[in-house]
Amino acid sequence: MHEAFNAVGRGVPSRPPAFRGTERVYARFLLAHGRLLKNEQGGRYVSLCSDYQRELLELRGLSLSSRGQHARTVADLLARGLGPDQNLSTVTLVDIERYVALRSREVSRHSLQHVVALLRSFLRFCHGQGEIGRPLDAIETPRTYRGELPPMALDWSVVQALLRSIDLASKAGRRDHCILHLMVHYGLRPSEVVALRLDSINWETGVLHVVQRKTRCDLFLPLATQTLRILRSYLAHERLSQGSSHPELFLRARCPSGAIENYAVGDLFKKRVRLAKLELPGQNVYRLRHTFAMRLLTQGVGVKAIGDVLGHHSLESTCAYLRLDTDMLRCVAIEVPEIGHPRGERHA
Repeated sequence: MHEAFNAVGRGVPSRPPAFRGTERVYARFLLAHGRLLKNEQGGRYVSLCSDYQRELLELRGLSLSSRGQHARTVADLLARGLGPDQNLSTVTLVDIERYVALRSREVSRHSLQHVVALLRSFLRFCHGQGEIGRPLDAIETPRTYRGELPPMALDWSVVQALLRSIDLASKAGRRDHCILHLMVHYGLRPSEVVALRLDSINWETGVLHVVQRKTRCDLFLPLATQTLRILRSYLAHERLSQGSSHPELFLRARCPSGAIENYAVGDLFKKRVRLAKLELPGQNVYRLRHTFAMRLLTQGVGVKAIGDVLGHHSLESTCAYLRLDTDMLRCVAIEVPEIGHPRGERHA
């Protein structure tokens, strides 16, 4: 089915995301009716993939989401990087580079660097297991630079306009409004939003329990009165009508019912931006998280406290937001010394 939708997408290169969304919806429909036969991940390399997943867990201690990224990359490599009759033992560096070139047409430069890192990890494992005769992890990676782009925070008036534009009476309107409100006011990641459950909210104390996937830490956030009102409205008018068979707080608006996934948060952000007719130079949902961090910074909250709330491993990640506070940067700017001119004139 994936190959069929890819073939359709090649016919309309300007709209590949629309076809990927249709593919996901159709796959969920078939799966709910027991009509979709899912390929076993790894195909004839099921045992090898299981051993690799075990190493990622037991030796490297990777989280479930990180292991999932490895699994998806490996499965795609085995499905599209190898020929139908080709074995891992016959794979060459040319084959790997051809696969990387294929992925480069599908993802951004920064995402491709991440793909290459996952490929290197798997190929080193295969060489250690004797599946390939010589090392193939010397893959050329796209050149990127740490901090080459600053975080992209939104102006607060734009955020307010986005939230006000959502029709709460529309299908999934209250759900989308609630999700975007939590992201911009509490800096939640998409993975943290979809992991919220009905029992994540302590109504007596007004506290939200968030499981931070990256740091594997629990975060308890006191909820403002406005946030509690928005959550109660969503539960009363939308969520409770979807039943209690699923414990997650946010469910899909379309059949089959179930928890939303990470990509759905980004999709609904783009949809609401489009409906609000907002001209944004980038429609990544993480801009809401960046906006939250920037708001805290401009209000005088310390970098360490911001990093703890955002779930950063190190202060280096949080310090990237310092580049957005131009008023503060002006205060610490170093004066440029005067430079003597060869003719004796002085120029600043």
